[in-house]
Amino acid sequence: MKVVLLKDVKGSGKAGDIIEAKDGFAQNFLIKKGLAKPADNQALNENKAQKQAQEFHRQEQLKANKELRQKLDGTEITIQVKSGASGKFFGSVTNKEVADKLLELGYDIDKKKITIQSNIKTAGVYPATVRISAEETAKISVNIIN
Repeated sequence: MKVVLLKDVKGSGKAGDIIEAKDGFAQNFLIKKGLAKPADNQALNENKAQKQAQEFHRQEQLKANKELRQKLDGTEITIQVKSGASGKFFGSVTNKEVADKLLELGYDIDKKKITIQSNIKTAGVYPATVRISAEETAKISVNIIN
């Protein structure tokens, strides 16, 4: 019996998949528990429309991520930090400070998505990477001044 899965079913498939299941399993377990519905023409058409909508939204998200990467790539942010007489900082500059500075510039980036290669404890320009998505990463420069 062909059914359209409404929820993920371990060992059978993910939500939206059309599977061939044994009649007893489909009737007594999948359909009875609301995990699937029979694959009639209406269910197949709804499933097709849902998949098209999901693909459209995925493409829109990819496009938005690419635009954000292009805007961020090469951006230089400047962070002013207090330091001691020897030029060493009291602590170090972290991802949070970089994320806060990016937020001031209008980019809402989670601090967990920012990677700085080394601990920033002295003034200078440091490279950083911003992971926008699995496919898109932007390289920025962090300029630290006293």
